[in-house]
Amino acid sequence: MSAQDNSKDSSEFHFGYVTIIGRPNVGKSTLLNRVIGQKLSITSRKPQTTQRRLLGIKTDEQSQVVYIDTPGMQSKYKDSLNRYMRREITNALLHIDVLVFMVESLKWTDADEEILETIETTKNPVLLLINKIDRTRNKELLLPFIEKLSKRMSFADVIPISAGKNINIGEFESAIKKLLPPGGAEFPDDQMTDRSERYIAAEFIREKLIRKLGEELPYRITVTIEKFTEEKEGLTIDAMIWVESDSQKSIVIGKDGGVLKAVGEQARKDMQRLFDKKIYLRTWVKVKKNWTEDPGLLKQFGFEN
Repeated sequence: MSAQDNSKDSSEFHFGYVTIIGRPNVGKSTLLNRVIGQKLSITSRKPQTTQRRLLGIKTDEQSQVVYIDTPGMQSKYKDSLNRYMRREITNALLHIDVLVFMVESLKWTDADEEILETIETTKNPVLLLINKIDRTRNKELLLPFIEKLSKRMSFADVIPISAGKNINIGEFESAIKKLLPPGGAEFPDDQMTDRSERYIAAEFIREKLIRKLGEELPYRITVTIEKFTEEKEGLTIDAMIWVESDSQKSIVIGKDGGVLKAVGEQARKDMQRLFDKKIYLRTWVKVKKNWTEDPGLLKQFGFEN
């Protein structure tokens, strides 16, 4: 991480940490990427795509906002990985300045209710975001939905948005800035995240696997970077894909290596856009049985609190 830059006048400048919380697939990572203007957090329609906290840092002349993307809150799974993910959410609620509670337009689930119960005693200002309004065909139903939720808690603001279609994102950012305390920047102006390039490369590969494969298998996949070397020609990256069984390994490799080849090609394109360099990517698949249940393996794979 680069050295801190506190050169901005803290009397006129605003700084703060903003945690984005919500159930799985509500659009938290899409929102983070939209605000930052760069793909940092992976996205898909599959549950448990986001497994670890990620900071996205947005700096302008008036403020520096540190957005914290969190795993989707759910109670379906009980293994060590999901206990880790729950701790990630809990930790993301500590020492913050603003909390963003994200829900989906015209949808309210038991998971949303659980989150509301979790945050209703917070002392931080809570901003309610109603996402995916572009998918709401009958717009007349949106206002009653907003009014109903507004009565559930004293929200600092309620904003309907579409993170995917860039609707009302400017209004959301303006509302956040108004809630931030005065203070100098804690990160350099050009820093976008707290995560390393190795981490982001691994996540890009995992995203392509999630999108390529079915509902259950992606949750049991993780990726580690074994080699990350910068040379004159570009970046050479060796990645290991970890699964829990031989049958899962066969699925990830695919017939004649087709799945693995397609995943590598798609991930390479994302890496080249972000790193602005030629990427030489090689991937392998290995089995670690029941890694999602093993705290030691979770730590080895980078899941640490």
